Amino acid sequence: MALAAEISKNLKSLIQEFEKALDQASSLQEAEEARVDFLGRKGRLAVIMSQLPLLSPEDKPLIGRLANEVKDSLNQILNDKIRNIQHKAQEERLAVFDPSMPGRTPDTGTVHPVTRVINDICAIFVRLGFDIVTGPEVETDFYNFEALNLPPGHPARDMQDTLYISESIVLRTHTSPLQVRTMLKRQPPVAAIAPGKVYRRDSDLTHTPMFHQIEGFLVDTQVSMADLRGTLTAFAHEIFDPGVKVRFRPSFFPFTEPSAEVDISCVMCKGGGVSSDGGPCRVCKETGWVEILGCGMIDPAVFQKVGYDPEKYTGFAFGLGVERVSMLKYGIGDLRMFFENDLRFLSQFV
Repeated sequence: MALAAEISKNLKSLIQEFEKALDQASSLQEAEEARVDFLGRKGRLAVIMSQLPLLSPEDKPLIGRLANEVKDSLNQILNDKIRNIQHKAQEERLAVFDPSMPGRTPDTGTVHPVTRVINDICAIFVRLGFDIVTGPEVETDFYNFEALNLPPGHPARDMQDTLYISESIVLRTHTSPLQVRTMLKRQPPVAAIAPGKVYRRDSDLTHTPMFHQIEGFLVDTQVSMADLRGTLTAFAHEIFDPGVKVRFRPSFFPFTEPSAEVDISCVMCKGGGVSSDGGPCRVCKETGWVEILGCGMIDPAVFQKVGYDPEKYTGFAFGLGVERVSMLKYGIGDLRMFFENDLRFLSQFV
């Protein structure tokens, strides 16, 4: 009985002693030291509790209940002290805070130059009445080749440097499959552009295995080469400069006939073939012209694949590489800069 009374007295005295110890604590570190001293595994409460086995069976429940109450009280006192220290520290921080000082401007990202040019090109053609269409980057051979007048064994397939997933599944080599997919869903008149990623086995200063292309096409009655020329001339003047010269050269593409490549007067040397330092212009190789896209009148064989009457409808199509247009628009000499994610380069395009 005497031992139980002594333990009870010691337990109750812990509360006052703990309050006194915490009164002297002015930081969270000092509060933690007091907690370890009283509530730690080898603390003062644990030392007192180690005497419980010496008590009689009648006294053990009473002292055990008292010990739990004391422990709860000590934890409550500790939590109150911690909140008090934290509140005081916050008040001290606010005391030196000057709300009139200007804030720090957060870092913001910029639009990637390729994305910027895609948006600009899409905006131009939307104003001209074209819809924007999208589709899968993994294509079947039918959409990527056959429906575009490139049957198996056609020599022009070798021009594509195709990445095959299987015999009949490829990573699309151009966004032209979307021309077929769109025409299969819609009846003329139809005008659409298809921006997106394309893939080819190529990598050097001017080529990458993945790049961006925009395919565009228009189908209606009485569409002529003059409509194609007018549309693309307006586009070139809008994306580059109203004073840029545009010329069309005969070319060949399996899905257009007749076909042409479109050149503009060199944006670097202004068509003179001479760079600003007096040397030969490396962009146009002294010709004064740079090629920007391929185009032509849609081949009747393509119309037959999608169920359009080639006797009733005509149309034109064109395709351009976005990175190439971006390089010319911003004067960038190395295609790889678009993919290296160098913030010094990207931060210029605010």
